[in-house]
Amino acid sequence: MSEMIHLSSAVRQNLLSLQNTADLMSKTQNRLATGLKVNSALDNPGSFFTASSLNNRASDLGGLLDDMGQAVQTLKAADEGIQSITKLVEAAKGKANQALQSSSMADRRKFASEYNELLSQVETLAKDAGYSGKNLLAGTGNDLSVVFNEDGTSKLGVSAVDYTDSTGALGLADLAVGVSGTVSITLAAINASDEAGDTLELSVGGSVVSTVAHTADHDIDALAATWNAIDGVTATVNGTSIDIVSENGQVSIDDTDATADLATTASTNYVKGGFDTDTDINTSLTSLSSALGTLRSQASTFGTNLTVVENRQNFTTRLINTLEEGAGKLTLADSNSEGANLLALQTRQQLSSTSLSFASQADQNVLRLF
Repeated sequence: MSEMIHLSSAVRQNLLSLQNTADLMSKTQNRLATGLKVNSALDNPGSFFTASSLNNRASDLGGLLDDMGQAVQTLKAADEGIQSITKLVEAAKGKANQALQSSSMADRRKFASEYNELLSQVETLAKDAGYSGKNLLAGTGNDLSVVFNEDGTSKLGVSAVDYTDSTGALGLADLAVGVSGTVSITLAAINASDEAGDTLELSVGGSVVSTVAHTADHDIDALAATWNAIDGVTATVNGTSIDIVSENGQVSIDDTDATADLATTASTNYVKGGFDTDTDINTSLTSLSSALGTLRSQASTFGTNLTVVENRQNFTTRLINTLEEGAGKLTLADSNSEGANLLALQTRQQLSSTSLSFASQADQNVLRLF
């Protein structure tokens, strides 16, 4: 049977004091090491679980904050795209105005070709305005949804528009550049159909623009000069033929003879250009003004959406800081206070050790009496 060791009351009391001090020092050192006064539910259940809830919400909002940042960049990319498209449409409007001020059909058709190139650039630019796989200027499948809270009840939907085809939302179709009507007729064919009282008729766009008395032997240069003098018609001698070009419509040559009729010679290549007439140009200018209105309205819409997302982004950042600060107030340790506590506990430990030594010596003095 083992014998029990009996400690005096003084020794036992000092040992208990040293154990308590060691426990307190361990807790204080842990707080200083982790920076937390509540490290687990055992330290303070209420503070621990409340702080965990606050930190979890802050973490969830942090994930949403990243998504908001990407949404901001997507909206900025779309806005930059619209601003650039607007400049291109304004340049196209400038081309239409230049065409309206010019009386040269060649210049008008050159401006029409440049106008079409600007529209092509509008479509290309719209296709390139995406960010991270999302393009708000490319229509279907590119709508943007931005979530602002953890359960998804607060969010913003941004509808994409389609500017990748200028004929759609912008209503700007490519123009026909225009092709002049061209016909060629030999002098032999003209002279072969001569009859007394007969006349040669030159028509443009279905309207007779020149009537020349028929003779048995026409002077090819004089005949070409007569037709060349007509506004919008160019007649050129090409060997034994006359090449006739008209910018204003299909050109044809016929005569008025009913018996030995000249076979009608007509161009088949004439194409009316989109800027050939003032009326056509003014129609294009109206469409361009409407497109500019559409672009500016959409830019305003995207600008409003951007403001909303940026505002929620800033709010969420501040809210995360508030949640983390609140959690910290429940769990963070005061390093100054804990440092002072540790110093006091170390002093207490030293005093308890000294007291234990004195108590042990007192017990030994009693033994010397025997």
